Amino acid sequence: MKDYRTKNLRNVGIVGHSGAGKTTLTEAVLFYTKTIDRVGKVEDGTTISDYDSEERKRRISVSTSIAPCEWGNTKINLVDMPGYFDFIGEMIEGLRAVDVALITVCGVSGIQVGTEKAWNYVNKNKMPRAFFINKLDRENSNFEKVLLELKEKFGISIVPIQYPIGSEADFKGVVNVISRRARIFNPKTHQMEEADVPAELVNKIDECKNMIMEAVAETDEVLLDKYFSEGELSDEEIYQGLINGSSKGDIAPVMCGSGLNGIGIETLVEDIVECFPSPENIETVKAKDVKTAKEVQVKIDENAPFSAFVFKTIADPFVGKMSLFRVMSGKAKADSTVYNSKKDKQEKLGTMYFVRGKSQVPTQEIVAGDIGAVAKLQFTGTGDTLCEMSAPIAFEDIKFPEPSMSMAVLPKSKGDEDKISSGLNKLLEEDPTFKISRDVENAEVIVSGIGETHLDIIASKLKNKFGADVILESPKIPYRETIKKSADVQGKHKKQSGGHGQYGDVWIKFEPRDDGEDDLQFVDQVVGGVVPRQYIPAVEKGLRECIQHGVLAGYPVIRLKATLHDGSFHPVDSSEMAFKVAASLAYKKGLQAAQPVLLEPIMHVEVKVPEDYMGDVMGDINKKRGRVLGMEPDEGYQKIVAEVPMAEMSKYATDLKSMTQARGSFEMSFARYEEVPAVEAAKIIENAQKLKEAE
Repeated sequence: MKDYRTKNLRNVGIVGHSGAGKTTLTEAVLFYTKTIDRVGKVEDGTTISDYDSEERKRRISVSTSIAPCEWGNTKINLVDMPGYFDFIGEMIEGLRAVDVALITVCGVSGIQVGTEKAWNYVNKNKMPRAFFINKLDRENSNFEKVLLELKEKFGISIVPIQYPIGSEADFKGVVNVISRRARIFNPKTHQMEEADVPAELVNKIDECKNMIMEAVAETDEVLLDKYFSEGELSDEEIYQGLINGSSKGDIAPVMCGSGLNGIGIETLVEDIVECFPSPENIETVKAKDVKTAKEVQVKIDENAPFSAFVFKTIADPFVGKMSLFRVMSGKAKADSTVYNSKKDKQEKLGTMYFVRGKSQVPTQEIVAGDIGAVAKLQFTGTGDTLCEMSAPIAFEDIKFPEPSMSMAVLPKSKGDEDKISSGLNKLLEEDPTFKISRDVENAEVIVSGIGETHLDIIASKLKNKFGADVILESPKIPYRETIKKSADVQGKHKKQSGGHGQYGDVWIKFEPRDDGEDDLQFVDQVVGGVVPRQYIPAVEKGLRECIQHGVLAGYPVIRLKATLHDGSFHPVDSSEMAFKVAASLAYKKGLQAAQPVLLEPIMHVEVKVPEDYMGDVMGDINKKRGRVLGMEPDEGYQKIVAEVPMAEMSKYATDLKSMTQARGSFEMSFARYEEVPAVEAAKIIENAQKLKEAE
């Protein structure tokens, strides 16, 4: 690859709903720019950007991949991102590396949830964006209908800078609205050939050009005056206005074509070069000056001091850790020492690469605005900033969504625990949207992720990359036990054998603890030395060991008050051990007599959904033994606040997705313990007994 200047770069992120044809479109652009000599197919697992075994098996993109190509004297970095919602983290990472989000929309299905999610994300972050209406050669595809949907849903700023010639099976070419160049696709040569604008489209093209002029004039005072006084703008002014409007995110140009058959790819590539902002045109990027802790604005400029943002990490069992980064200012040079401002460590950049899918091309230098990779950085992770020691800055962190589904990871074969643990930690470097925790009580390793497919893929990667076969199960619910009444009981341990006997005798009153604390409250009310001082700690210790297991189903006991008030001892046979045993006898007797009950964890849940789904979601919460506490509007959604037993929430991520067509999201946290209804309690106790018998 030759060296490019910052102004000759275009970084385009391809986002949108799963199945809108993003990977196929990436492949078509690579083929058209002669980067590859044959077009790979998603179905056959032969595409450049879906190279992972999981992606080939499932035929969906699972991770963000980079595919640079060259056209004329411009280098285009295409960043293909998954549309599947479980991999939203990959989209968030990928968008940090690009200047423009190209939202791909299917010409048949139109706006889908993934289209909305991508739009909401780029809109919130004020990113430049454009649309590509794909699959226009498919039956029932309709450019006009989709364009209208986009304008209605996303507003005035949506302007068609291309228009299709023909539709469905007759879709054969594209008109560039601004220059009025029409081109027809020749299937034999795979090239677009010049043609006249079809007579029936002339009025349509005029109408679209007026839309562009209006939108451009709206974003620029000078052009607005000219447009009002003269009624039109020159093509030069329109292009300049488009770039300016797009770079601020005020205008979203719409292109069209068919990725599968390569129709309109030439016009797309031309418009990426002509109408999309280069890194130089982009708004400045926020960062923090490490020395003064003040906010600074970084302009993407190859002559400034070096800084780069690490947006993704790939854990490869063979190559080791690959860090993908985007140079924000200055130049990255191979074999140089840089400073990681977040970790406060120096790093050595060894050999640097340009990445295309899974292949790597070594390079000596990467300029501001370009995307590259480096292997084996010691301290650096996703979201870190690399810069010069003399000018330390830190770019904003990537904000990832919180995991919403947890599963327990169990090894299929004994002795794989170490493999699983090291594999999970390596995957954690690669994917910050999942978390690992240990449930000490049940001795389980819990992984939490965005959804079921996400966790499935983590399990598959553990097997394929790190050789650890695992089973995913719903995590065990941490039930607790307590008592509702009080009981005053005697625990007497008396054993006579040859030599020393054993003698311990206690009277303990057990009652519910009512001061809001969960721990055991031990009260010593012994008078007159009926239980000698030295044995009282043994009684408390005996009880503390006992409360690890309740009398109903063996779960830990909470909210218990135990008052030691009487007892007797033997001058020779009494010992700490004997009093410990006496305490445990009293515990079993006392708890059985004090109406023991089972408690379950109750979760505080906040669900965000569009208004239309409120009824379904609330109905479902009631079905799950939950209580709705209230509702409030929240950023165009409705937020439902509720409390639901944890036992009912293990698959909620999947349930909510199917109820709301994946438009809903939720967060939950532990609220408190509450008594389990009798019917449920009976089932839990029965299961616990079965497990005990099976051991």
